[in-house]
Amino acid sequence: MLIDSHAHLEDEKYESDREKVIEECKRDLTFLINVGSNILTSKKSIELAQNYDFIYATVGIHPHDAKKEIDKIDEIEKLVLEKKVVAIGEIGLDYYYDDPPRDFQIQAFVKQIQLAKKLKLPIVIHDRDAHQDILAILKKEWTKDLKGVFHSYSGDAQMIKEIIEMNFYISLSGTVTFKNAKKVREVAKEAPLEWLLIETDSPYLTPEPYRGKRNKPCYVKFVAQKIAEIKEISYEEVCERTSQNAIRLFNLPS
Repeated sequence: MLIDSHAHLEDEKYESDREKVIEECKRDLTFLINVGSNILTSKKSIELAQNYDFIYATVGIHPHDAKKEIDKIDEIEKLVLEKKVVAIGEIGLDYYYDDPPRDFQIQAFVKQIQLAKKLKLPIVIHDRDAHQDILAILKKEWTKDLKGVFHSYSGDAQMIKEIIEMNFYISLSGTVTFKNAKKVREVAKEAPLEWLLIETDSPYLTPEPYRGKRNKPCYVKFVAQKIAEIKEISYEEVCERTSQNAIRLFNLPS
């Protein structure tokens, strides 16, 4: 069993060979979560999910689109009602460019958290250079109905404890295979396996040995292999445990 918990197959980088890539995924993956990042990509994500049995969708407004789509949260709520939508995301904060301004990002993030609580759906969190604000907002908004995952986790090992206390998972991507990724490898070593997911973030963050090329969901196996090596456990155990975690979080068929 192997699950890519975060991919973007609707991305334009797959326009020329999307069907071929999906066929590869069908051979290697049990399930794939295709993640929306604005209204358009959320709709495309749903279309993919409804066309392929093993694909499930999320819908949400990424912080990069917060200013131009902050008034479209109602559309996200309507999209959630579509078949095979399993989470709201990716949502969160991105302070790397500070564009759009942080207040728009925060408003969009909070509104979508509140929608997730209302609908009892998990959230997929994008957190770039915004750890403390993300944690502060989650702690303020937290209830027993709020759960989710920090995708392509970029915090440190210490922050994991605070995340787990709120019943959130962390997901590791191809960055764990990068030669200079000392902090991510430390996270992989320290993170409890029962709170860990794996992902590709395709077409981005391509793992070794294909770094520099377009990523594909089937490359999630390289993430699992690296985690197994770091934790000194079997590849099969990493695949099984992270898959069961994804099934539990996204309420996938078991």
